[in-house]
Amino acid sequence: MDRSVYQVYEDEIQLLEAEIKLLSEKYEDIQQESTFFSDKEVQMSVKLFQGEFLGELKGHTSPWDLKAELESLERDLSFLVKFTGIQITSHSKKTLEKTAKRTVQKHRLSGNCQSLPFCLEFQLLEVQNNKNVSAAVTDLHILMESGPYSELSKFVSSIEEHGNLLMFFRSFSSYAEWCKHRRCTFLHFKTKYPNIVILPEGQEGDHIILRNRQLPGFELMIVWKMLISEEGTTTPVLDLLPKVPEQVGEQKKAAIDNAPTCFRSMLLLFGIETAIENLIQAFSLEK
Repeated sequence: MDRSVYQVYEDEIQLLEAEIKLLSEKYEDIQQESTFFSDKEVQMSVKLFQGEFLGELKGHTSPWDLKAELESLERDLSFLVKFTGIQITSHSKKTLEKTAKRTVQKHRLSGNCQSLPFCLEFQLLEVQNNKNVSAAVTDLHILMESGPYSELSKFVSSIEEHGNLLMFFRSFSSYAEWCKHRRCTFLHFKTKYPNIVILPEGQEGDHIILRNRQLPGFELMIVWKMLISEEGTTTPVLDLLPKVPEQVGEQKKAAIDNAPTCFRSMLLLFGIETAIENLIQAFSLEK
């Protein structure tokens, strides 16, 4: 046989031997990795996982305890949503920086409070000092709908400047509760007096108009604003704006011009709902 043929076989055998050697080395590495933990160590790790993760160290003895605790947490969350009116619909976070003593995360929250939507973006800075951890909110941005809630602009600017999330949620909850009260009150009178009460801006508007078909050109506008201070205090402010046709006599016009003062007095004496009801009756807009 030609020597060149032998050389080809020898070269192929050497390649196979090299490949076998490489595969043998990889197999040994795999064997070492797979036997790095003994059976005893694996069992200990599983037990530790079951004990810590499933709550054995906290007194839980079965998955039923975890289910009961989860149901309790869900009830607490439901109570807080009903009590505050605040419901978080989405949340995302991103870690921007993480060291042994410092962590910076960017958060984005979306939700609503008494049907008023809001969106928050902020960074949370956590610093480890010895055994204590301090946290601070920075770069806070609050996104709110404009329109009927434009009075929130100064308050939102103050909150963004100081980064006080607790004040925002506490004050916004109170403001939203007052807005809900205004909405329900307007709808109540619209339902009770459908031919008299007009909602020009819908149920979320800040005023209603009272009209009487028997008095063309005559109407009363009840304006209900919500003022919220930079400190977060919400104050309802109501006023009456009458519109009088030109043909009304001077004496009657003077009496009508005094109506806003009388309306404010009724607010102090009787409250909002009764004052509006008395206003309707006083001007004979409803028999």
